[in-house]
Amino acid sequence: MIETFKETFAFNRTRTLLTLEQIAAMDNPAQVLGWRPGEGRAHIAWQLVHIGITEELFGVDRLAKRHEDAKHKNIWERFQGGSTPDDDIPTVDEIRQVLNDGRAIMLDTLSQFNEQQLDSFTWIHPRLGKELDLRTTLNIINWHEGHHQGQAHITLNLYNNQ
Repeated sequence: MIETFKETFAFNRTRTLLTLEQIAAMDNPAQVLGWRPGEGRAHIAWQLVHIGITEELFGVDRLAKRHEDAKHKNIWERFQGGSTPDDDIPTVDEIRQVLNDGRAIMLDTLSQFNEQQLDSFTWIHPRLGKELDLRTTLNIINWHEGHHQGQAHITLNLYNNQ
């Protein structure tokens, strides 16, 4: 089951990277990455970096206490859930690096789990205060990338049609 989740994560990432590559091929990627569909809304860069930062948080904080392995702790507050997107827009290369690092850290942490822990390993979600098991967590991670890639994708479509 854990291997099936990993395969799904890999497929989801192809869609996220395709969106990023489409933006990289545009005339002004920085402008596209920083475009917001409305006042107070997240820009495309925030959506994409949020995916990588969330996976890093799962890998070094939520599923294991490995804070020393964090690569982007300096930007967690800017891109974790509940943060307010700012106007400091990461580059395509910076976004790609956060996505790659977050995924590598999360997969390394997941390699320390086995099938018997899917329903027995639990942690408390810091914002929700809710206990979650590993199976539910892997479902959330799976849903999370598709959700935010979809938001980035629709924001790109809105940008292209303004």
